[in-house]
Amino acid sequence: MLKSPNPEIADSAMRLILASASPRRAELLRAAGIEFDVHPAHVDERELGDESPDAYVRRVAEAKARAIGARFARGVVLAADTTVVADRHLLGKPIDVEDARRMLHLLSGRAHEVITAVTLIGPDRPVETRTDLTTVEFGQLSDTEIEWYVASGEPMDKAGAYAIQGLASRFITRIAGSYSNVVGLPVALVYDMLKRPT
Repeated sequence: MLKSPNPEIADSAMRLILASASPRRAELLRAAGIEFDVHPAHVDERELGDESPDAYVRRVAEAKARAIGARFARGVVLAADTTVVADRHLLGKPIDVEDARRMLHLLSGRAHEVITAVTLIGPDRPVETRTDLTTVEFGQLSDTEIEWYVASGEPMDKAGAYAIQGLASRFITRIAGSYSNVVGLPVALVYDMLKRPT
């Protein structure tokens, strides 16, 4: 159910379905007082050669929402996709330890962007997709710090090979924009989309 202390959220009698297995996205929604069911979407997240970062996250978020929306006659589906962008390169989840090292070396001592696309779809709601962008700056990382962080295992299932809410918080020197966007879901944006009438 889309229950909230704020009565402005639309579709309050209709359940919200989170099309994601991400525990971080679930934690962010719970912290905001939004109730939901979880039904992860499994779609092809490979990049297309000519896509911009914005187009990429929009396409994947919409594919996730449509995949789960097709299974439920009632319910508003919330899907999201997050990517990290540095030097115009999309940094998804590292495929192995060496890939995680490569990403961290690329992020070291510089600013990068985190882009999340959020899609809502429902039986009486047209597909709506919006994006949020946050700039994050890393301090200079030594080889020893990178090796320590990779050995912790934390980078391996995170876009850009880091978790701002975890051990990597010690490396972050500046952030401009939504913190929750970097974690994986821009909560203020989601709330604004949910409270809009269909």
